[in-house]
Amino acid sequence: MKPLLLLCSFVLLPLAVKAVTPDGKRKLVIIAGKPSHPPGMHEFRAGTILLENCLKSVPNLVVDRHEMGWVKDEATFADADAVVIYADGGAKHPAVVDGHLETLRALIAKGVGFGCMHYGVEVVADQAGKEFQEWLGGHYENSFSCNPIWDANYTKLPEHAITRGVQPFTTKDEWYFNMRFRPIFKDGIEPTVDKGATFAPILTATPSDATRDGPYVYPKGPYPHIQAEKGQPETMMWAVERADGGRGFGFTGGHFHDNWGNDNVRKAVLNALVWVTKAEVPASGVESKVSEDELKANLDPKPAPKPKKTAMETPKVFLRLAQQ
Repeated sequence: MKPLLLLCSFVLLPLAVKAVTPDGKRKLVIIAGKPSHPPGMHEFRAGTILLENCLKSVPNLVVDRHEMGWVKDEATFADADAVVIYADGGAKHPAVVDGHLETLRALIAKGVGFGCMHYGVEVVADQAGKEFQEWLGGHYENSFSCNPIWDANYTKLPEHAITRGVQPFTTKDEWYFNMRFRPIFKDGIEPTVDKGATFAPILTATPSDATRDGPYVYPKGPYPHIQAEKGQPETMMWAVERADGGRGFGFTGGHFHDNWGNDNVRKAVLNALVWVTKAEVPASGVESKVSEDELKANLDPKPAPKPKKTAMETPKVFLRLAQQ
């Protein structure tokens, strides 16, 4: 949490049309959420450290990484070109608590880019739905969108700076779909322009009928409106260029930490992190390598899941009840 005094001091900072660091580089502020989920899932800290290290080769880009859901000092936003959140979302989304939405609103008004990844694309509609539709192009809405774990097969990629060097790929992840996109964006399937804002689908695949039938992670479903769209493609990553000149992107993958070891998943996200700041994405995309040791580094200290009890381990009282 930040004291109110600190928030007010940030709001009073001069508004710049173009935010650059003193040495003229673009600046990305990336925020990792608090630990959550079992080991190997929602590893926000480890994932952002890995992405930060991969971006060190990008010229004219500065990465300012923070943990536990928000920045240590909001003064860092003064020369930020983009803010990206990789964290748990919903009612306690880092963007909506403790006055953070107003902080972000001031940044967006300056043309600062904004991105969210995985659970971070979910907000409660009444809290920030309109803002996320405007800033990101859309968001996950509970019980309207769904979150099955499935193998998404991205067979064809559009021409966009974010897809530079990215090859068609398939990965198993908790790929969210049926986003609550800004209505004019036609559910995110096609490139669209509305009042100066441009929407571009980046990762699009067609869920199998079984995927639509569920179960979803939560609530388990199935939802009739999801089943009714069998055979239709869905967009799991998208990008927007806002009318104010700022950029935004949403990426629904990132549940399983091991997927950062997939070169194409990683490159698409690295490209997006560069693009959202308006730095130049290399012609062949951001090149990076990740070893197994690097992938396993910096994981949150989470307790291992408790093994399920077998019949032999079931307390005798329950066995007696079962025999009655």
